[in-house]
Amino acid sequence: MEEKLLKRIEGLRKKLNKFGNTRNLNASEVVELSRQLDCLLNQYYRIKANQQLSIW
Repeated sequence: MEEKLLKRIEGLRKKLNKFGNTRNLNASEVVELSRQLDCLLNQYYRIKANQQLSIW
């Protein structure tokens, strides 16, 4: 699951970079991609935090 999430994060990051370079940063598409990326990153960090807690 973690690997799949990382691939989705990387794909969105690339897409956001492309859109950010060709559109206004306030464009609805750019804002929406950024929001989606934030959600995925939050999920990833929650997974990592839970893994750290399980070690203790």
